[in-house]
Amino acid sequence: MTILLESADLRVTVDPRLGGTVTSIIHKSQGLSILGTVPWESQPGPASTIAAPDENAWLAHYSGGWPVLFPNGGDACTFDGVFHGFHGEASLAPWDADQTDSRLRLHRRFETLPVEMERLFTLEGDAVTVRETVTLHGSEPVAVMWGHHPTFGSDLLAEPFEISTAARRVTVDDRFDSPLNPLRPGVSASWPQVPGKAVTCSLDRPHGPMAAMAYLLDFERPWASIRRLDGAIAVELAWDDTVFPYAWLWIELEGTQDLPWAGKTRLIGIEPNTTWPGNGLLDTRRRGAPLLTLIPNQAISAWIRLRAFEPDSASLI
Repeated sequence: MTILLESADLRVTVDPRLGGTVTSIIHKSQGLSILGTVPWESQPGPASTIAAPDENAWLAHYSGGWPVLFPNGGDACTFDGVFHGFHGEASLAPWDADQTDSRLRLHRRFETLPVEMERLFTLEGDAVTVRETVTLHGSEPVAVMWGHHPTFGSDLLAEPFEISTAARRVTVDDRFDSPLNPLRPGVSASWPQVPGKAVTCSLDRPHGPMAAMAYLLDFERPWASIRRLDGAIAVELAWDDTVFPYAWLWIELEGTQDLPWAGKTRLIGIEPNTTWPGNGLLDTRRRGAPLLTLIPNQAISAWIRLRAFEPDSASLI
């Protein structure tokens, strides 16, 4: 069963049976939903596996919303002798849960690695904060990817919108290149103007049809937002950059025509992470890109905070 948390401003639904995913956030006075959904009927939890062999197997359970990715992000792979599914065990596994009206604690001891994670959700006013602690109980250090996958859509993207961020640079993924990707794979530029295949693209105001993947880097402070230009609703995301120094930017605006997307999906993912690019542990090691190393019996904690509100001139940081 799903768990409902409420504050004066927000109604938040979490599914502990399927990755502890935040499936819905509603701004109560506006009656507007901010997290995205998908145009297919997703399979409910618990999932048949905690290690999806590929993206399509993972998508069978994906309903949009806000999963957590750990200890892998992106492609399934065998890494240091362990098979890690697409987007990692945490995003599909069931979590133990206990709650009060405005607080939820999720806990899991992982099967793929000797790791324990606690996730504490709290609501206060227009903000939901997630504080997580990861502890490795093994005898040897292990390398992991750890991140969040909040995907925005629904009412938030129902009208023209603008993305803002304190990232100074953006790098386009060098592997993702769908037919409706206007960006030049692998190019790096100052936010928000990015060289495209035909013209320069302004990633602060993307419009469909478009499917693209990029990475936000070199943050002045760990912050990003999306606001509807009619002023109806906005979201603001801030996070712990000591653990999550990067953020993945996923844009799916009716741009993927293949099933199950069928050109019907409107999602923007702003996804703080320990690592980039987002193509799995094995690819990251091959590139010599950053991974997070867990040390035995040493806890690592991080936080992420999401606000949903009606914007005004003083609302955004």
